[in-house]
Amino acid sequence: MGEEGSQLPDYLVIDDPSALAVELPVSKLQGSQAVKANILACLKGEEVTMLGVWGMGGVGKTTVMMHVHNELLKEGIFKKVIWVTVSQNFNIYNLQEQIASNLEENLQEHQNTVNRAAKLSKMLEKHKPYLLILDDVRSSFKLESVGLLEPNVSNGCKLVLTTRSQEVAHSMDCRRIQVETLLEEEALKLFLNKVGGIVLSDHGEGIKRDLESTLKEIVDECDGLPLALITVASSLKGISESQLWSVALNELRDCKRNVAGTDANAFQILKFSYDRLIKKQIQYCFLYYALYPEDCKIPKEAIIESWIDEGFIDEMESRQSMKDEGCGILRKLEDNSLLELIKDEVRGDCVRMHDLIRDMALDITRMSPRFLVEAGKALKEQPEKVKCAEGVEKVSLMHNYIEEIPLSMASLTCTSFTTLLLAYNELSTIPESVFEHMLELKILDLSFNYKLWSLPNSVSKLMKLITLLLESTSLKKVPSLSGLGSLKKLNLRKTKIKEVPEGLGMLKNLKCLCLCGSEPFDILEIDEIADGVLSNLSKLQELIVDGSRIKLKGDVVGRLMKLEVFHGWFPTANDMKIFLRC
Repeated sequence: MGEEGSQLPDYLVIDDPSALAVELPVSKLQGSQAVKANILACLKGEEVTMLGVWGMGGVGKTTVMMHVHNELLKEGIFKKVIWVTVSQNFNIYNLQEQIASNLEENLQEHQNTVNRAAKLSKMLEKHKPYLLILDDVRSSFKLESVGLLEPNVSNGCKLVLTTRSQEVAHSMDCRRIQVETLLEEEALKLFLNKVGGIVLSDHGEGIKRDLESTLKEIVDECDGLPLALITVASSLKGISESQLWSVALNELRDCKRNVAGTDANAFQILKFSYDRLIKKQIQYCFLYYALYPEDCKIPKEAIIESWIDEGFIDEMESRQSMKDEGCGILRKLEDNSLLELIKDEVRGDCVRMHDLIRDMALDITRMSPRFLVEAGKALKEQPEKVKCAEGVEKVSLMHNYIEEIPLSMASLTCTSFTTLLLAYNELSTIPESVFEHMLELKILDLSFNYKLWSLPNSVSKLMKLITLLLESTSLKKVPSLSGLGSLKKLNLRKTKIKEVPEGLGMLKNLKCLCLCGSEPFDILEIDEIADGVLSNLSKLQELIVDGSRIKLKGDVVGRLMKLEVFHGWFPTANDMKIFLRC
């Protein structure tokens, strides 16, 4: 296969904010008004055609460019304003794909990048003059390799890139504009706005003076970095005791001690906020987000479901209670500015993590708990890192182009895996021996591998498996489930399954079962589930069988006393009446 792009599953969205030419939701600009004015002057004038906005991670480069984007969109200076988030997983093919998507155009998937560049160049010609904003560029590249027009006075096009590296901006011949850290007064104002001025107003003059002094020292430790100021202030919001502020100052200094380098220093400041989450449960929920690709938005319901699957949320009488608990944890992470709430017109409330905070989370998971994350990196084969993954608990290879799992994954180095996320790749089959040594595996996600038509029988040996996700695959049959006594969730939505999986009735702990298609084209072909099978699933809380031919009896479903969510249909009105009476 050539260098190929990919769509995203319904629950996973990489930002594509200018596709509909709408203003970006953006936070208030902090101390960068002069930088914004300078950028706008360059973009409205004729002298500068390529601009490099640079500065350390978390300093506000993206925010200032979002403000610039919105202002230029209103003014209509450019025929098209294109925003693309590049990030560390830079790939020519994907960049071409994102730009074409913004232009509401398609590039043929199986062409090489050279041919695609020629085609993209012609597409861009139709949208002159345009402004292309490339956010978070980590390495330099040649414009012609992507298919970008050389910005000049004649074509009226402009290119802006944001980057942490001044050298990247320099090597691409950009006029450089630095976004600097906040001045002392600006930093203090931002911190107080976030932590709440009431912290100082509740005390007498003596205590207030001491507290104000400690507060200013904490602000100084944040080095004028807006992201650090916001996260640290958020973690201290509501604390009024001066002694606790002194403790927090010492903890922050301890975090920063013995580290060198800009990013390392920023990581330690951000880790201070992570450490103050205190509860391991909430820390694990935060770290879990790092398993997803960089710069993605995840619907709140999806991330909470994942936390429940992982066991981060304690078992409760109802699944809804567990979801409510998940909402509380999510709110805690939002309040601490470790996750950001994003409104999406299609998917509703989503959450996103700043790339520097995600980098910090990944840094933590190199030690304990150990994660191996290669998500969204356009990989075509399993990375070499998997071969030396001894001691790793969670592995995320989701959203790549991996076509096969090599036998090396069956090695003894993979015995510690508890979570394996392979969603949205291009797998067709999986070697028989792959799962033989993964006896600790609890979560297996193979969803959105549209070509996947068979599973190895070794899946049947995963006795500790809790969640098996097979949505949107081409599976017509799955191995026997009779040995998966720990299984709590089984998702076979939009598969080609033609019969009820063998051993389904033996899954005494199953709580969520999805055996549905999507009308009118992907109707699941199973006709019925035997009465005895459903009756055995007494712990079932969610039963989703709509978009299928499955005919259910009202009394059988009605006897599932723990059922909270039911999507399906009854063949007769009498079955419905019986179900409602139960």
